[in-house]
Amino acid sequence: MTRDHDPQPVSPITTALMERYMNRDQPRPSRRRPRRDDVVTYQVRVELEETEPRLWRRLELASDMLLNEVHDVIQIAFGWTDSHLHEFASGEAYYDNTSEHYLCPFSVEDGGTGVPENEVRLDEVLVDQGDKLLYLYDFGDDWIHVIELESVQPRDESAPRAVCIDGQQPGPSEDCGGVGGYELIRAAVDPDHPDHAAAVAEYTSRYGAEADPRYYAPTLFDAESVNRRLVALSNKVELPEPLKALGDAIRSPDHQEQFDQLIADAGLDAPIDIDAETAAQMVAPYTWLLNRVGVEGLKLTSAGYMPPVHVEAAFTELGLGDEWIGKGNREDMTPPVLTLRDTAQALGLLRKYKGSLVLTPRGRTVRQDPLALWWHLAEQLPATSKDPYANQAGLITLAALAAQSTDSVNRTVADLLTAIGWQASDRGPVTPSMAIEATWDTSVVLHRIGALVDERGMYGRSDIPTPHGAIFARAALRTWPSKT
Repeated sequence: MTRDHDPQPVSPITTALMERYMNRDQPRPSRRRPRRDDVVTYQVRVELEETEPRLWRRLELASDMLLNEVHDVIQIAFGWTDSHLHEFASGEAYYDNTSEHYLCPFSVEDGGTGVPENEVRLDEVLVDQGDKLLYLYDFGDDWIHVIELESVQPRDESAPRAVCIDGQQPGPSEDCGGVGGYELIRAAVDPDHPDHAAAVAEYTSRYGAEADPRYYAPTLFDAESVNRRLVALSNKVELPEPLKALGDAIRSPDHQEQFDQLIADAGLDAPIDIDAETAAQMVAPYTWLLNRVGVEGLKLTSAGYMPPVHVEAAFTELGLGDEWIGKGNREDMTPPVLTLRDTAQALGLLRKYKGSLVLTPRGRTVRQDPLALWWHLAEQLPATSKDPYANQAGLITLAALAAQSTDSVNRTVADLLTAIGWQASDRGPVTPSMAIEATWDTSVVLHRIGALVDERGMYGRSDIPTPHGAIFARAALRTWPSKT
């Protein structure tokens, strides 16, 4: 009997996975031990398997942490972005049939075999010095972290829940191809690496001349940066879903830290302290326009613009002369007036009807109630778009405003959009000018109500947050997208 070809060897991991699948319904003895009566500090060393030189972090953890909390800490310590599934295991090896597995929420919902990680405490699986726990991140790249208990120490009640005290080697980027890809990219992006030239050639051969290994550059290890993010993690508030999704989309650990700091400074859990007088001052331009339209409506010109008498009134009574040159009597040639009317329509306060500008039901309701109008504007921002790029840009603008960031708002928006993965048409990073364009519909409203001001007195040229604007942005972030 002859064969056309020899059978291909099966890898040990594949064999283990097949055995695990075949035995998935067989009960396994629990490897968990009783929880401690007291809380101590565990010093652990977390090492990525198969890396050379060894890539590791040393952490001090509260012994009563649940494994879902340990997952969050490891993600930060290694510079991961929590973009893939993960799973803990206790046993001789991760893929060993006798290992007990502790499942992430997705695997629990998917019917995986094991115990939910949020039901298992660290001191149930690490007890004595030398005990080990395994943590697999990304079932494609297969990053296996070995968590070894180095020592058990008395705990100060004031100590942080998690601290990084040491580490070696930069962390791999997401989707870089496992240990082999990490080592190739690390050499390709480091001109001083002894294998740099060969690594660049190999990378080009695999992915083409246009592929840039710097996109997957490892994350430099910085214990101070890790600990800042761990502090932010411990102080983290429950974010509205759009903001949570935005944070999850950021790929770079450095930019994740920047975003986390914005959110921390924004104080989203603080009360919205706005009084009627302040609200009235902020929404005055929109109140003026709603009252000008009135219950009878405002007849538009044949070209669809407000008549000159109303444009002149808006230009003069709202003090728009500081923002624009010209006579201020033609709406199509007076952008401050035109954008006021356009945004009032986009915000659901006005609409066109049979050649006239009329109040919407919402516009009629809030016309004489500045606080209600203030809240309505907050609920409508950022301006909703079918383009997620514009929505994300608007959310970042509001986060920077709520945090009263001293950095350039447009630069912050550009940097974070780039970190999410957006790029210019030439594949370069998002620029501040692109950020201005992306946030225009939101920014014009923020400028009009005095949430952002221009320090040079020229409309839209620079964005300086105001204290009242920070409160407004916080309200917007907590209520968007509006359900009304």
